[in-house]
Amino acid sequence: MSDVKTIRPIPEFFGKWEVPADKSVVQRALMLASVAEGESFIRARDLGEDCLTTKNCMRALGVDIRRANDGIFVVGTKKFADGKTLDCGNSATCMRLLTGLLAGRGTHAVLTGDNSLCARPMRRVIEPLKSLGAEISSKDGCAPLTVLPRVLQGGEVPLNISSAQVKSAVLMAGLFAKGKTCVVETVPTRDHTERLISYMGGRLSKNGNAICVEQSSLFSREIDVAGDISSAAYLLALGVLKGSATVKEVGVNPGRIGFLSVLERMGVKVERRNERTLSGEPRADIFIRQAPLRAVNIGGEEVPSLIDELPLIAILSAFADGDSVLTGASELRVKECDRIRATCALIRALGGRAEEYADGWKIFGGSLVGGKVKADVICGDHRMALTAALGLLASEQGGELQGGEIASVSFPNFFKKLQTMGVCI
Repeated sequence: MSDVKTIRPIPEFFGKWEVPADKSVVQRALMLASVAEGESFIRARDLGEDCLTTKNCMRALGVDIRRANDGIFVVGTKKFADGKTLDCGNSATCMRLLTGLLAGRGTHAVLTGDNSLCARPMRRVIEPLKSLGAEISSKDGCAPLTVLPRVLQGGEVPLNISSAQVKSAVLMAGLFAKGKTCVVETVPTRDHTERLISYMGGRLSKNGNAICVEQSSLFSREIDVAGDISSAAYLLALGVLKGSATVKEVGVNPGRIGFLSVLERMGVKVERRNERTLSGEPRADIFIRQAPLRAVNIGGEEVPSLIDELPLIAILSAFADGDSVLTGASELRVKECDRIRATCALIRALGGRAEEYADGWKIFGGSLVGGKVKADVICGDHRMALTAALGLLASEQGGELQGGEIASVSFPNFFKKLQTMGVCI
């Protein structure tokens, strides 16, 4: 039985905050360090469940991984253990990227996960890898996936969906394929994998929407991972609605800052301070303060850069002046849950109005009253749990949240932070 948290409305919100390390970068770093020469150190704070799942998968493959107070030591290996069954938990990033890495390495393994992950579409990664010569079997296009050892040949791989996970899987496979492997994107997506491969000495080049990698060795590095901008977004949203907030050491990869651009269009001034680059990734301290919100329309090529923050933007839209519309976001239907359906259900549960579209929604501006959010609304999705908590905090009356513990997948100790503020029991 899921626990029930009582969340009171927060009267004001100020302060400086830190957030967990970006799990998208940590997971990629764990995989690439596992095939690099020598010992790498990944400096990262507050690892969530997805990161720990990826760490456990790499350990199961025979990689020497040791935790430290402020990160993880990883000793690369020339060959993975064969015949392992790898539990990817709830992490599609782990499953899709690791499928590419295993296929490239010629490793026999089975990848499985929880019920949610085993229902998510995997043909999108299987087919591009098969075009390089990989042999991967599935259960009607879903996990469990069985990867068989094959020698891959490079080539051009056009992608018909905007997915950094699929792109990354192909690039990881391409590190071990004969010749050159080129991924051609329809719309540019976050480039954490490309940055890490280059930072670790891999031979990678870009030409427009084509990203090419050649068979090459990686070398161990210290990888300092910035805070997760998707986690920072919840604290920034509270600042926008209730006062002000500074979130320190946040990754500002160009493929991840769509949320900040949307805030600016809604009338919020966003300040970046202390900007610099570490381990190939840009970072900054981000400061915002409360502002009246305007309605916003979102669609097209901007969707991939803020796909994880769209439910949160829906909450902000419920407090805006006017009605906000999202289109072109059908990818939300196949995340950890159907986030279009879940977001509209959440807005209604909190006393707002929402219309559901096939590829998005309309959120009617005004305010949110609060209410009871049941577990079936957030449907076991960490982003929806965090979004529901934010909605209750910003609402007039607050309320109850069932199943919120799933938030630890990406934001460990989130509710402990709320308890220290006296707004969560």
